[in-house]
Order: sequence, then structure tokens, then C-alpha cells
Amino acid sequence: MSDQGRGPATWRDNSGYALGRPLSLRDWLRVVRRGVPVILVLAIGVLLILPLRAVERLFHGPRRPWTGPHVQMVCRLCLFFLGIGWRRVGKPLRGPGAVVANHSSWLDIFVLNAAMPVFFVSKAEVSGWPGINILTRVTNTHFVIRDPKLARQQAHEFAERVRAGHRLLFFPEGTSSDGRRVLPFKPTLFQGFLDPELPLDLAIQPIIADYHAPRGEDARFYGWWGDMDLGPHLMHVLSVRRQGSVTVTLHPPIAVAGETRKSLSAKAEQAVRSALENDMIAP
Repeated sequence: MSDQGRGPATWRDNSGYALGRPLSLRDWLRVVRRGVPVILVLAIGVLLILPLRAVERLFHGPRRPWTGPHVQMVCRLCLFFLGIGWRRVGKPLRGPGAVVANHSSWLDIFVLNAAMPVFFVSKAEVSGWPGINILTRVTNTHFVIRDPKLARQQAHEFAERVRAGHRLLFFPEGTSSDGRRVLPFKPTLFQGFLDPELPLDLAIQPIIADYHAPRGEDARFYGWWGDMDLGPHLMHVLSVRRQGSVTVTLHPPIAVAGETRKSLSAKAEQAVRSALENDMIAP
């Protein structure tokens, strides 16, 4: 949400930031050349995952040893056709755990899934968004209802998925930024990691997606924040002459044992924030 009408403008106010849009025939050809293959990859990926999950359920029950890597491959293909350079630094955690990451763009769906098989945690409202709701359902997104009365039930569901080996991914900032900063993490989101039903050796792995804008473009090029609409931002990304890149850094896992929600939040935030700040001051 924009900060307009609430005093001096801040970074959250994107009213002065102009999104690029396709103007020439070449621009529109880039949109088609990048967008059509991505749509086809997603469509084929959805069609294949349904029978794959049915067979997977017979052999592995609630675990997802096959469909997780399937989604990972689909997302890597999407980044390839978008033309966005991608690399991963670090290793995914082993054993029971969850993932927390910064949130900058709708591209995070592809970028973070490409880094490791994860299952996003999202607000329940997203499950009703046309188009998006299909992708969230087939990828087993974990929906959260912000109702204190359901906290116990949702904690139980979260624990069940962790015990099944699912890597649930949270965005502790609570909203997306412009990609050039890390917003304060919300400690309340870490309370679920302290549930007694969870494994004693549970760990949290901080991850950062660090976007590098195309040469000559604003450093915030890939950021999707404030009151930006999705459609114009899609055109903004698809029509640019040359794409930039993104680096996904997987930090060492943080053991949950002996921690509080505030200490977990502080350690995870520091890991993510320091990585982005170091990149911004690098020569």
C-alpha cells in the first residue's frame, strides 16, 4: 500500500517510479518471445503434476519427493525463457526445517522454487485470486487465516507438514519491498516454529534473493511493491531489451532449540540483511 496522503513520501510510495512498457514492435516481440514459452511451460507443468502427485501419494503418502523437484525444474525453465540470469550460493538444509526469505517481487515464486523445493506460506485471500489460485493449489501452498481462534489448528497443520518433510517458506517481512532493502521481520511469524509437536532438531534456513537490474535500468527494476498492479509490472519485465540476474544465497540453518521467537527473528533477519547490504556496498 502506498504512503500517499500520510505525510512525506517514503520508499513505499512508488508514485514517482515509472514502469517501462512495450511501445515499439520490438518491445511487443520481446513480450511474446518471453511470455508465451513461460505460459506453455507452466501449463504443461500443471498438467504433468496432477498424475505425478496421484502416483506419488500411493508410494509416499503426504511426502513430496517427486513433485517438489518437478516444480523446481519448471521454475528454472521459466527463468531461462524469461532470460533472467540465475545462480545459487550455499546448500539447502538437511533434516526437518523451514525457510524464511526476503520478499521483493512476484518473481520470487520462480526464483526461490528454483533454488530448492519449497512450499510457500501465504495469506488465505490468495487462494481466491483467479489464475494464481490454480498454481497455489497444485504446488501445495500452505494458506494461513489470520484468526487467533484458529491458531492452534493451524499450528497443528504446520507441524504435520514439517514432519512430512515439506520445506515451508515464510516471508517474515509481511509484504514485498523494492528489492533494495530488508524490512523488519515480524517475530510473531516465528511462534509456529516453537510448537511442541515439531521435531526437536528443527532448523530455520534464511535465504535472500538479491536481484540485479538490467544494465542502465533503475536498481529497483524487479521490485514489485506499493500499489503496483501485476499486469503493468509483467509488461515492464517482459519488454526490457536485456534482462538482469538474481543471486539466491542459502545461509547456514539456525537451530530452533533454545531460541525464542524474538531471537529466531533477529538472527534470521540479520543473516538476510547483512547479505543484501554487503552486496550493495561491494565495488
